[in-house]
Amino acid sequence: MKKPAILLTSLVTSFAAALLATPALADDFPSAISVSGEATISAAPDLAQIDAGVANDAKSAKEASDANNAAMGKVLLALKGAGIDEKDYQTSRLSLQPQYGQNKSTGASPVVGFRASNRVTVKIRDVTKVAAIIDTLVGAGANDIGNISFEVTQASNLLDDAREKAVADARRKAEIYAKATGVTLGAPLSVSEGGAPMPLFKGRMAAAPMAVPQAAVAPGEETLAVTVNVSWAIKAKEQ
Repeated sequence: MKKPAILLTSLVTSFAAALLATPALADDFPSAISVSGEATISAAPDLAQIDAGVANDAKSAKEASDANNAAMGKVLLALKGAGIDEKDYQTSRLSLQPQYGQNKSTGASPVVGFRASNRVTVKIRDVTKVAAIIDTLVGAGANDIGNISFEVTQASNLLDDAREKAVADARRKAEIYAKATGVTLGAPLSVSEGGAPMPLFKGRMAAAPMAVPQAAVAPGEETLAVTVNVSWAIKAKEQ
């Protein structure tokens, strides 16, 4: 019966030693206030992207495909003629689908034809030419245009001033918390950017108007946002 008593005494001693050691370990980890700071900046977009396509219906798959290939060929030639570099347009979707009818007497759905479609994504590096490019696409036979987007390609470089403002915003918040809790701020312990800088809003137009002499397009401005996470060491206020 003596061995359990010895074991119990050993456990109590170890537990007491751990409690005594805890404050020393805590001293190795400085107290801190951690906050996030935000800032934004507006910039005019310098790149536009358009999704355009052609669709053709025919009785047979070959007829639909041949007509579609010819139609897209005209669209691509028009893009090249408008000064769009070949690296800036790329096929994004190609399909050939049967079209079904309705036989009311039997309830069957026979194939009555085929639809071939081809879509291309176009990058326009001069946003002042967006309306003209849309008109060129429509004039060349594109009958499905949409998903127009604008973006700022050098967003990260433009955000340098916003980064400084975001750090200042983080410090402002940290000082509020420090005052409210009766401590003072020390040196920053860590600074990190919260993810890649991204536009708060990306301009889009669902579909380009085709029934007017020139498409009405407004690039507007992008609002870019940056977030920083900062931790400050804290210390008690001097009495």
